[in-house]
Amino acid sequence: MFRWWVEAWLAAVLCGGAGFAQTPTIRVNVNLVHITATVKNRSGELVGTLRKEDFDVFDNGVRQEISIFQHRTEQPLSIALIMDTSGSTGKEMKWETGAAANFLRALLAEGNPDDAVALFAFNYDVTLLQDFTRNYASLERQFKLLHGEGGSSVYDAIFLAAHQLEAREGRKVIVMVTDGGDTTSSRTLKDAVKAAQLADAVVYPVVVMPITNDAGRNIGGENAMTLMAEWTGGRTFRQTSGDQLDRTFADIILELRTQYLIGFYPHNVPLTKDPFHKLEVRARSSELRVSARNGYYGDSEGNTGSAGDRVTVSPDRQRKNR
Repeated sequence: MFRWWVEAWLAAVLCGGAGFAQTPTIRVNVNLVHITATVKNRSGELVGTLRKEDFDVFDNGVRQEISIFQHRTEQPLSIALIMDTSGSTGKEMKWETGAAANFLRALLAEGNPDDAVALFAFNYDVTLLQDFTRNYASLERQFKLLHGEGGSSVYDAIFLAAHQLEAREGRKVIVMVTDGGDTTSSRTLKDAVKAAQLADAVVYPVVVMPITNDAGRNIGGENAMTLMAEWTGGRTFRQTSGDQLDRTFADIILELRTQYLIGFYPHNVPLTKDPFHKLEVRARSSELRVSARNGYYGDSEGNTGSAGDRVTVSPDRQRKNR
């Protein structure tokens, strides 16, 4: 997400002839900041009937005026579906791809006519199997070619998918089916989260757990996926069977159709040395819980937020240059 900013440096004012008193630096952002929010009640049920007046938004602790408020079902949806094809997923590949195919069929059958899906696969490298399309048959053909082998570049896959999403309009979502363990990425968890934040993308990790004993599986990978979901406003799902995976994908579709779009133009937000601006979205009712991304990258003192390095997704299976 590339932004340009207008910095308003308030001039020092003459104070009783004794000198100048300098006011704090503030930032006036001429671009709209987008937030995707999901709201649930204490029972965990989705709430999709709220109004703008039911929310408060804070940027670096300063309350902001909500300028845009919509139900996300009105916005076109771009989904990057990422399938883990590392060696550790081989035994589960058949039911993973079957459930993912059912998910896409249901997703594309309804919703906005501009909704589109891109399909990625990763092991030690990341492959864009199908660019954004509404053609279910072309996506289904790619599922049949997947098989498990090699290492696992989870963070690289998120990083690259986020950059493919960045220039697209409307809602942007990353759904990753993985066991969570990263072994071969050149990027870090922080890199992946930053790329998702810059793309305004919400991450939904679907963590497959063929081993349910904590001592026998990659807990660190699962925890990383949970953090990624929380920081981007998504949700983590843990799976142990094919039936559960079908239910998970149905829940994701329901959540995508019950979200809110909240937008604001930052006003009187203090600049700090950190380009990451902390966001907080609250429901005014104490009975409700809001899930939304925890921040965005903007200006800092003496600096401008950057989208960072770019890596091109190759349409073939050639290993990325490292």
